[in-house]
Amino acid sequence: MENIKIRKLTELGVALALATILSFLKLFIFIALRWGWREGFFLGTTYGLLQLLLGASIYYPLQAILDYPLAYGLVGLAGLVAKLINKSSFKVRSILISMAIILGSSFRFLAHVISGVVFFGEYAPEGIDVWVYSLGYNASYMIPQIVITIIAMVLLSKGLENTPLATINKSQELK
Repeated sequence: MENIKIRKLTELGVALALATILSFLKLFIFIALRWGWREGFFLGTTYGLLQLLLGASIYYPLQAILDYPLAYGLVGLAGLVAKLINKSSFKVRSILISMAIILGSSFRFLAHVISGVVFFGEYAPEGIDVWVYSLGYNASYMIPQIVITIIAMVLLSKGLENTPLATINKSQELK
């Protein structure tokens, strides 16, 4: 059990470093899907805080919280189905992963849209509703990112059968 804790902590650290370097692919989603929503929320929030420290665009204090630690932490909610994913066939797992990523990313999207309406609505072109403007702006980068993340995570999930979480789940089922 101690090895699993060390392995989990090591993976969290490596994933945080990789997520920062490869910021387009949100690797903390992999951690959420592998270890669960708590670890995903923690790592996403930490990633958001790290982005703030590395020079994120901050215009208002509440905007900084909405757009970074909260938004990225909410992506970790994709891990709500981690136990189901690790017990499923590849086909079912692929569907669950897709739904989980859409769920977590939708919460992030909502945080960004609210931030856009509240803090950046003044930039909406004349005659365009601020909600439509914020939805469109955020969808322009979120939708491609969601699609790419789903593809990457489904491909990575081929190795999830032998994860520590799957091993723990199987050993608990035997008891």
